[in-house]
This record gives sequence, C-alpha cells and structure tokens, in this order.
Amino acid sequence: MRLLERMRKEWFMIGIVLAIAGAKLEPSIGVNGGPLMPEITVSYIAVATIFFNSGLSLNPEELTSALVHIKLHLFIQIFTLAFFPAAIWLFLQLLSITPINEWLLKGLQTVGCMPPPVSSAVILTKAVGGNEMFAFSRVLYTVSPLHTNLQVANFQRCKRAFHRCQA
Repeated sequence: MRLLERMRKEWFMIGIVLAIAGAKLEPSIGVNGGPLMPEITVSYIAVATIFFNSGLSLNPEELTSALVHIKLHLFIQIFTLAFFPAAIWLFLQLLSITPINEWLLKGLQTVGCMPPPVSSAVILTKAVGGNEMFAFSRVLYTVSPLHTNLQVANFQRCKRAFHRCQA
C-alpha cells in the first residue's frame, strides 16, 4: 500500500523515467518525422497543453498577488541574466585549464547563457508543491519586451565571449 501511495505522489518523476527508458529502448518513435511528430507535438501542442492546464487552475487573485512581488521577480531576473552566466563563466575558466574538449566548454557556455524553459518550470514547481502562481506569473514577465531585450543583450554578450574563445 505504501508503494502505491508513493507512486501516486511521485507520478511525474516516474513518468519522466519511463519516458527516458522508452526513448532509450525505441528512439525511432521520437525522431523528427517519426510517429510522435515532435516537431509539431512538442513545439506547439505540448507547450500549449501545459499552459492551458495550468491556466484552468489559476485563481485571479493569487495570480495578481504573485505578479506584484517585484523584488522576487527582479532577483530571479538578476540571477538568471547576470549571476548564473557569470558563475558558469568562472566555472569554465577553471575547466579551461583541464584537458576537456574546447567545444564542450563552448557548449556549456552557450547553455549557461540560455534562459530556463518556462513551461517545464511551471510543471516542476507544481510537481514539488511550490508556488505555482508565482511560477506561472514568471511566464508573463518572461515574454515581456523588457525581458526579451535583456535576453538578446545577454546572448550578444555570450556570443562575444564565444568569439573571444575562438581567437
């Protein structure tokens, strides 16, 4: 009985493990042009479904309350756009003196400059019992023109650093 309760509680993580195992056993199902058509289902249907399901459970008062936590949103922006890329850059400086392939380091630098995926942040926040309204309100800030400009500036900074590494 305890195992069944635990499985109900951890259904999301079990699903992730099963999806990874299934992909390992039969990768042809998930390739572009395959039966699952990920070029369509992942890009359009899955993301829309995630946000639609989250939207069904939204309480307008709670969402408004989450949106006005400007200090927390600002902290997340600074952490995402400045601190994390800087920390990755420092980490890569340490790794650059090791025999690790330089293209792997450039790939890590690129990933370090990318914003976190919003849709999975909403799902994972809900799965661990976090503040789903706040996670969902991040979507509204993430698609704002200001955030887009900050991300482009961050990408340009990383691109310049990438080109310096090549020289």
